Order: sequence, then C-alpha cells, then structure tokens
Amino acid sequence: MGVLLVLVVLAAPLAAADSDVHARYVLDAMLRYSPEAASGLGLEQYDAQVSDLSDASRRDAQAAGRRVLQELRKRLRKEQDPRTRQDLEILIDSTAETLREQELNDRYILPYLNVARTVFGGVRGLLDDQVAESRRPAALTRLRRYAGMEPGTRPIAETARQRLAAAMKNAKLAGPYRKSVEQDLAQAGFFLDGLGQLFAKYKIAGYEEPLQTLRRQVDEYHAFVRDSVLPRARETHVLPAPVYQHALRHYGVDIPAPELTRMAREAFAALQVRAGDVAARVAEVRGWRSRDYRDVIRQLKKEQLDNDTILDHYRQRLAEIEAIVRREDLVTLPERPARIRLATPAESAGQPAPHMRPPRLIGNTGESGEFVLPMRIPDASGQTEGYDDFTFAAASWTLSVHELRPGHEMQFAALIENGVSLTRAIFAFNSTNVEGWGLYSEAIMQPFMPLEGQLISLQHRMMRAARAFLDPGLQAGQVTPEEAGRILREDVVLSPAMARQEVDRYTFRSPGQATSYFYGYTRLMELRKDVEARLGGRFEAKRFHDFILAQGLLPPALLRKAVSAEFLR
Repeated sequence: MGVLLVLVVLAAPLAAADSDVHARYVLDAMLRYSPEAASGLGLEQYDAQVSDLSDASRRDAQAAGRRVLQELRKRLRKEQDPRTRQDLEILIDSTAETLREQELNDRYILPYLNVARTVFGGVRGLLDDQVAESRRPAALTRLRRYAGMEPGTRPIAETARQRLAAAMKNAKLAGPYRKSVEQDLAQAGFFLDGLGQLFAKYKIAGYEEPLQTLRRQVDEYHAFVRDSVLPRARETHVLPAPVYQHALRHYGVDIPAPELTRMAREAFAALQVRAGDVAARVAEVRGWRSRDYRDVIRQLKKEQLDNDTILDHYRQRLAEIEAIVRREDLVTLPERPARIRLATPAESAGQPAPHMRPPRLIGNTGESGEFVLPMRIPDASGQTEGYDDFTFAAASWTLSVHELRPGHEMQFAALIENGVSLTRAIFAFNSTNVEGWGLYSEAIMQPFMPLEGQLISLQHRMMRAARAFLDPGLQAGQVTPEEAGRILREDVVLSPAMARQEVDRYTFRSPGQATSYFYGYTRLMELRKDVEARLGGRFEAKRFHDFILAQGLLPPALLRKAVSAEFLR
C-alpha cells in the first residue's frame, strides 16, 4: 500500500505528524511505479495512470528503493523521538522487504502475469459506490492505457508478453504452476465481462472500443501463454524454498515453518475436542441422533439463506453482535452503520471467499470498509458453483464478527479516526497483524454466541489452524493437495468448492498467507494473557481492545513493545 504529498489526516498527534514526513518521502519516491495502488489509497493524481511493466521501469523502481532505504537509515540515526524512531524502523523494514521480494522473484521465478485480472483490479478501484463521481471517468483513461490507445502507451498484454519472453531465455527460472495458468485461462472471461458491467453500471460512455481491443489483446496473450508458457509450467506447486520462506516473513510469520506446524497441529486437535463438546450440546437441544461435530455442522448447513434474504439476515445479526459488545463492554463501537453487499461474478473470481474491502486511507471523506460476500465461485473450467459454508444462519455470527465488528471494519476505521501515522496505517500492514485481530475478535465474542454460533466459530478457528500446518506441509512436499482437500472436507467440514479454493490458496493463489490468521491470533492471545497476569483484577477488556486498535497495524513484536511502554504504564 502507499500514498502522498499533501494529505489530510484527522487530528494526528505530533509524533504521528513527524512520522508522516518520513512516510510521505517514501510514498512520493515509490508510488510513481505503482499508480493503481496509489489511487487505491486515495491519491487522485494517480487515477488515470497505469503501471509500466518494462524492465527499465522495474530497474528504476529497484534503484529508487535502494536510495530510499539509504536515506531512511540516515534519518533514523538522527531521530530522537522513540515513537518516530519506531515508525522509521517500520519504513526501513518495509522497503527492505519489498526489495528482497523483487530480488527473489528475479532470481527464481518467471514474471508471468494474469493480465485480465490485473486490468480488472485497476479499473475496479475507481468504479465503486464509495469513489467520488468526479474520479470515475479516469477509469476510462486507465482502460485505454491498458489497451495502448493513449499517446505514449503500449498495451499491457504486449509488455507482459515481451517481458515474459525475455525472461524465458533464462532456463533456470521456474515457470508458473500449470494449474494456476490453466485456471487463469479459463476464468479470464469473468474479469473482462466484469469490466463491461462496471462501465455500464456507472454510465461511463466510450468503453466499448478499448474493451474490445483489450479482449483481442488478451486473446493474443493467451495464445502465447498456451504455446510458450504452458510447456515451461511447473507440474509441482512447491515453490523454491527461499521464495516460500520470504513469503512467510512477508505475511508476518517470524518463526520457522516446522515450529508453526507443530503449534497448529496441537491447536487443531484441541479445537476438535472443544467442537465435539459444543456439538453434543447442540445435538441434545435439537434432538439429533449423532453428537459428532462433523454431523452436527452438516445439519446446521442445511439451514441455508437465499440471495433475497441473506443481506437482511447479516444486518440483523450484526445488530445482535453490537448489542452484545455494548452489554459486555468489550470495545468502543462506531456510530455509523456498516456496509455489506454481495460480490459480483468478477469479484468472486478474484477473491473467492468473504472479505473486507478497506476504505481509502488518505484524504478519507467518510468512506468505510465494506464486507463483500460471494454466493457462487468460479471453478477451474470457468463455470460457477455454489458453496454452503457462509450462507447458513449459524455461520453469520463468527463471519460478521471477523469481517465487520469488532473485526476488520473497525480495524480500518480506527486507522482513519484515531489519526494513526501513515507508517502504521500503510507500511506496517501485513496479514498477521490484520487477520490475527479478526480471529481474536471471533474468540472473544464466541462465549456470548448461541451454541450453534459457538460451534461454527470453533469450526472456523479449526480451519485457520489447519491452514497453518497444511500450507507449509504442501510447500514442503509433505502433504499432497488431495490429502489437504480431504482434511478440509472431512475434518473441517468444508464444502468441496470451499476446500478446493482453500487448497488453491495454499498452492498458488497466495502461498504462506493463510498461515497468518492462526499465528497472529496466537501472538495476540499470548499478549492478552501476559497483560491480564500483570494487571490482575484491574484488567479492563474495553481499554485493552481500544488501545490495540489505536496502535494501527503493528506486527506482534512491536505491538508488545507498545503495550509494555504505554498501556501497562
């Protein structure tokens, strides 16, 4: 993520303002190389621009990153304020991690790009209900740039092909995973059709010609991929070891994979026992014969919600959750309503699981996070299939807590409303500190849910523990995709569609990322236990949770430092 030169941050304390000077320096130096990310953060001057995929631009970006890193280290040596020093350390770590990722990719992996998905993401960031109407026409300019129809631009499909063809001369570079490429080819239509639907929805004229041109260019790119890339594709999902190890660090997991695996397997076994106890109580109340948690979850899944009623159901469920939060004095809730909607087919292809779309973090004028719920997801052949994992009544408890309140929606709102420094809002971001809070929120709310909600909350925690040993196991070659799917279907009780997209996630969508939920939650629970031991009867959950949210997206080690230095004092 990234940002700007002139911006408005709400009532930031002095230390945050001082820190923002350093963050703005980094953003000004680096965002020119990723304009789509920049406009997503709210920097409108980048709205009409697109990334340059050429090798020259990539080398320029790496050289700029090295200059930034050198300058930040000089500033750190001169800085005296402890909080600003900490933010400088975050900026240094973030810049160094980005450079390291680029270096590893250049050394080990062919630069294959899913062009259709990339273009959809770039346009989707501008065509949204919460994006100002004055910004939306830039989406057409961006589409024309992607198609090479603006002066001085080249088609993204052409530059992607040329970069890939040049890299393929290096026989040592690993090709993309075959299943991933085949899925990209099959699902491209969802993204291209989704582009037309977005322009039509927001009544932006003139998109037909560049979209048709882009379709033809994507077809030509796909012909090259079939002829030249698929023969180089990896038959194994296993990444080169240094690439996967870096992925874990990038997502915030700072312990060795074998240690993570051991912790996760132990937690999984314990959660199965707890789920069995709750399932037996649910079965007794419902009059069901089987007490096995797997059978009870399957019975609960039969209570499905349809497209016409599911949004009203989730809104009502959120109101019940908010009432519990206030009654139990767990965290300070915002006054504004939360945003929930169903995903489009293109969004479901891009992110085939429920998720939170964060608001713009710079120049925010009231935009808020949005919970997006897919009802059907694309399969490997380009068809869609339904799944029953999030569309039944009992699941709405834990999912609403995780994605909305007190989970992700409140996390991102706190970044804006508390005047958190740009460094902590943008550069400290990783999956461990974000998803750890989401799963922690499920855990603190679980005791106050009805029995059915408690059981599904335990099921979801079981899934996060399974991720933390299946993902590393798959990348180490110790677990096969078939075995991972079986565990997810039979022991976690996921639908075949959900289990398939989970395995895809571990093998090629984002290897390493799924481990961050369990790891972040584990570290946050350890921190809470230590704070409770120190404070005894003086511990107040609401003060603790409000403090955590006010820190921004700090990784576990820095969050522990902040709690020790500020909260415990």
